[in-house]
Amino acid sequence: MISKFFTGSNLPVPAVTTEEMIEIDRIAVEETGPNLFQMMENAGRNLALSAIDILGKKWQSAKIIVLCGTGGNGGGGICAARHLANRNIDVKICITDINKLKPVTLFQKKVFNSTKGAQIEIEELQKQKPDLIIDAIIGYSLKVAPTGNSLKMINWVNNLDRKILSLDVPSGVNTNDGSTPGEYIKTDRTLTLALPKTGLLPDLTGELFLADIGIPFETYSKMNINYQNPFGNKFIVKLSHRKNSVH
Repeated sequence: MISKFFTGSNLPVPAVTTEEMIEIDRIAVEETGPNLFQMMENAGRNLALSAIDILGKKWQSAKIIVLCGTGGNGGGGICAARHLANRNIDVKICITDINKLKPVTLFQKKVFNSTKGAQIEIEELQKQKPDLIIDAIIGYSLKVAPTGNSLKMINWVNNLDRKILSLDVPSGVNTNDGSTPGEYIKTDRTLTLALPKTGLLPDLTGELFLADIGIPFETYSKMNINYQNPFGNKFIVKLSHRKNSVH
């Protein structure tokens, strides 16, 4: 497998296609663990940490808007919002369609409901003045150009001069080849999960970081992926992207 990504210590990190990542998730859920609830919790906690990091010293007084889809990406965003709210940060979530939340994402929403965080409707976004926007609208499931409420959220974000943090992939970007069939989030930082995706091109991702979501070595072994743990004593590491691939 060809890798174009490296950690700060020059360790190569293999990139995977969308189909490979779907299979990694399947093996984890059906064979090795962790389950979806655990992976989403790990993703959300790391996303919250990344949000605090990007805000720097003013994190406690910051206002954050988390834009959430209905699937796993949105669930990670809602989970992050809960961790931020638990630290008394002013955080609001906005969901593309509250009536279409998938079960694991719906569970995250249930837990979030017990925090001081708030939910707002898409129509209320125009009134908001956040310091940071977290993009958790569309993950690796993108197949066509964003439409409907997803498109409204993307357009709102791109018309603001605010810091943007994307979960796994900037919404609207194809994780296989980096194509953008329609509008997409122009992000400042991307926190991708487990392994980087082949479509995470440097002109699309902003700063690129990789988050550990707890997938064990055996999961990658079943995929014949030459995996070396890139995290060391951390759960989030910064990645660099190079034009010359390393085998």
